[in-house]
Amino acid sequence: MRPIRTAARALIIHEKKLLVIKMRDHTGIFYLLPGGGQNHGETLREGLRRECLEEIGTQVEVGELLYVREYIGRNHEFRNAHRSFHQVENVFRCTLPNPDGIGPGTEHDKKQVGVSWIPLSEIQETRFLPGVIKQYFTEDGFEPKSNYLGDVN
Repeated sequence: MRPIRTAARALIIHEKKLLVIKMRDHTGIFYLLPGGGQNHGETLREGLRRECLEEIGTQVEVGELLYVREYIGRNHEFRNAHRSFHQVENVFRCTLPNPDGIGPGTEHDKKQVGVSWIPLSEIQETRFLPGVIKQYFTEDGFEPKSNYLGDVN
């Protein structure tokens, strides 16, 4: 049995746009929040700062915890590839001390092909994962209905 993985992600909205990681797989382009797995011995905030440096090439200021979601792979669309994957994801509201400092980063995820800003007005039409959170975006921000979303994608 594989252990449960803990992760942290950054929800960064600047000038009514969401900062995302652009990914590509055999099905095409999709977008995720920056962040990733927590390493042993680091706090969620430390791991999130490290992951953001790796993926978006800049420092982030980690703010409030917005929500926690679980992802139990066997229950979702990628069940064939993620059958034994279980992750608890902690999503923090973050800001960028230098919004113009976004760059290539030091270490990308294997499917990452870039970094993008998606206008909040276009989130609903974008292939963004987890899709379940698209309903919580507003014209100028993000307001989840709960701080625990459960096993969702």
